[in-house]
Amino acid sequence: MPDSNRTMLVLAHTGKANAQRSARLVVERLIAAGVEVRVTEDEASTLACAGATVLPVGPEAAKGAELVIVLGGDGTLLRAAEIARPAQTPLIGVNLGHIGFLAEAEPDGLGDTVERLVSGDYRVEERMTIDVLARDNGRELASTWALNEATVEKAARERMIEVVIEVDGRPLSRWGCDGVVCATPTGSTAYAFSAGGPVVWPEVEALLMVPISAHALFARPMVVSPRSVLAVELVYERPGGRGDSRHDEGGQLAEAGPYDVGRRHAEGGRHAETGKAVMWCDGRRRFDLPPGARVEVRRGSLPVLLARVHGPGPGAAGGPVAVGGPFTDRLVAKFGLPVAGWRGRAVRARGDNPPKLPGDSGRETAGGHA
Repeated sequence: MPDSNRTMLVLAHTGKANAQRSARLVVERLIAAGVEVRVTEDEASTLACAGATVLPVGPEAAKGAELVIVLGGDGTLLRAAEIARPAQTPLIGVNLGHIGFLAEAEPDGLGDTVERLVSGDYRVEERMTIDVLARDNGRELASTWALNEATVEKAARERMIEVVIEVDGRPLSRWGCDGVVCATPTGSTAYAFSAGGPVVWPEVEALLMVPISAHALFARPMVVSPRSVLAVELVYERPGGRGDSRHDEGGQLAEAGPYDVGRRHAEGGRHAETGKAVMWCDGRRRFDLPPGARVEVRRGSLPVLLARVHGPGPGAAGGPVAVGGPFTDRLVAKFGLPVAGWRGRAVRARGDNPPKLPGDSGRETAGGHA
């Protein structure tokens, strides 16, 4: 039995054989190091990890744990975040998926990662989240959160939705579009990136709003203050093309008129269908939105904590930590970005040999270092 007071929760993508094998390896090494290990009851029989404590799925499984170790892709880590965030327990991901932007380690370095976790050689960083509230005529439809993004999307493939977007209580523009993404810096490399949004370094505190296939002259991705409140309103489309978002100038929900109520119960009418939409949070939680619904997005009340074993530690003589460097290297590695020819400003000044490129194995090409 473990003789320490350290406890770690292990979660895995049980549908992948390599994740099952990796989870067993992690559990064995942690227990051998004297760390108490937890697994959730929905994964226990598949993982078959001898010596692990089995707990019900939920935030209580992470409560009091030092770390949550996640083996899988970003989807598995987002699922784990739902468990770890309420307990404010740090997560660390081992990428067994495709791109794996949220994961910290790769399978071939799993043993080294576990050793560093056991020795306490890691740091914890906060990732900003968003709180999301959806209402319909004053009635709460959903109150939830997201680490990556909340999206308002069309429900019918053949129809667009009509939205009015708002920043800090003031209307900004109206779009006919496939949807709108409201994202965090962490989510800038997920759905927002696919929709044409900017890549935002994770230490930057900001909120993003990115239209999806918008038919409008002004439909550019926007980056606003983390103190801002973003809103997306589904417009009622009146006969003749006149829209009504059912909100007064101050942003408060107005009472629906007889025409609005009648239209909401109409069957098969064109105007009854233009406003149907759905809201997704992190691609995991779906909520149906009726015409006239309003979605508000603001900075989350709780961050998600991510543990890191790579990257720089404190700077020399108490200097600043170069936090942007590891994320830059992650972009290069995950997207296979071309960086051949880079020498570095300091290297050029000194005339030294070129620095090693991210992922470079020391190969040389005809034109010099790769």
